[in-house]
Amino acid sequence: MKYLPLVWHNLLRRKIRTGFTVGAILIGFVLFGAAMAIRVAFTMGVEVAGADRLVTIHKTGLIFLMPRSYLERIQGLDGVTDAAYANWFGGYYQTTSNQFANMAVDPESWLRVYPEYSPPEEQKKAWLANRMGAIVGITTARKFGWKVGDRIPLQAPIYRKPDGSPWEFTLDGIYDSATPGVDKTQFFFHWEYLNETIKGGRGYGSIGDMVGWFVIKVKDPATSDQLATRVDTMFANSQAETKTATEKAFVSDFAKQVGEIGTIMIMIVTVATFLILLIAGNTMAQSVRERTSELAVMKTLGFTEGRLLVLVLLESCIIAIIGGAIGLAVAWLVISQGDPTGGLLPAFYLPRRDLIVGAVLVVALGIGSGLVPAVQAQRLKIVDALRRA
Repeated sequence: MKYLPLVWHNLLRRKIRTGFTVGAILIGFVLFGAAMAIRVAFTMGVEVAGADRLVTIHKTGLIFLMPRSYLERIQGLDGVTDAAYANWFGGYYQTTSNQFANMAVDPESWLRVYPEYSPPEEQKKAWLANRMGAIVGITTARKFGWKVGDRIPLQAPIYRKPDGSPWEFTLDGIYDSATPGVDKTQFFFHWEYLNETIKGGRGYGSIGDMVGWFVIKVKDPATSDQLATRVDTMFANSQAETKTATEKAFVSDFAKQVGEIGTIMIMIVTVATFLILLIAGNTMAQSVRERTSELAVMKTLGFTEGRLLVLVLLESCIIAIIGGAIGLAVAWLVISQGDPTGGLLPAFYLPRRDLIVGAVLVVALGIGSGLVPAVQAQRLKIVDALRRA
């Protein structure tokens, strides 16, 4: 600690150069934070997907429907503690640009399987009692200025009402969650309202009493794979064969449909870190070359090779820590403001795990950028250094 003033003096010797180096590191770690948040957003739900939940869809694909009667057979399997079902609705509010996740669900079973989507108790009771009621995540409610009690009209290209009018819902509740990664943009309403309206309607006769997917709550997550196989075997050779997987696998496969965004983000961060390492390493190398004679004098005064090594590494680490810490702090503050796209990236946040990775990268950058100049300073011979000076 007593050598910190010496290290600080050396850093301030070339203020502009040190400032640019710190600035480059700062920008690099802001980029790191943004890239990690984007990676999380495009793999939305993978990190928070329930280990004790399975998802069953039609074997041909998610757009094909299955009979709701499958529910009773699924619930009768050993190892199943609960099950729910849903239909993708695909509605939009006022204009096609105002799209968000909305689906028809069985309210009671849905909230048992997904307690993270539950609104306050009074609002929950109101929703359960109102066939035309709906609940929505707080992000979407804020985006459109909705409040409890509002009438929400949605147009649905997939499910058009027989008379062509909008589907109208009463907003009975708004849910929120402190758990990172929980999607707070979704809109849920009664499946019965959808089914009763379209059942028997022109063009909809074949999809009455049909659902898009089932969510199965399992008693023991360790048996999830075996239970998934049993579900699919039970419906083999039926009118609608099924494909069942863990919720995490389902969400991960769904996210991959838009590309390997996670891999791309990691590649960008890797390239940026390497460039920053070159910039910081060059700064430290220049600093050591400029102080060749000083280092020789320090050795003459009794500074050991190990101590010089530590001093140079300390300089590079301080530069990295200042730039990296500020960069991560700026990234966290900006990202904590929420989705910058207004709902397209609902799970936009910087996980604690990535903050820890960023801190480790800061230290690694400090050591990596200063290691070669520090070794050069350690091996410096006094006679050669004074002769060059």
